[in-house]
Amino acid sequence: MHVVVRRYVGASKLIDVTLERQSDVREVISSVPGFRAYYGVRAGDGGMLTVTVCDDEAGTSESSRRAAEWVRNNVPGMTIDPPEIIAGETYLNF
Repeated sequence: MHVVVRRYVGASKLIDVTLERQSDVREVISSVPGFRAYYGVRAGDGGMLTVTVCDDEAGTSESSRRAAEWVRNNVPGMTIDPPEIIAGETYLNF
């Protein structure tokens, strides 16, 4: 399996919008081929982490592309730096 973690800084508005529209976010991300899991984590500093797990790197790459597109289309006027992205193959899975 492949995992991608996106770290957004100063994302309070993004958190609010994704909570309000979580069914839309679910549909966009969970329809990625090979999708396994998605998590949104509120960081204490107003930041946000998202974690996506897919069967392979093609799935996590597509989820990153879709997430960026969703933010551009659904959070107009929001200025937020692109997320720091950390990705890799799992080596342990319990």
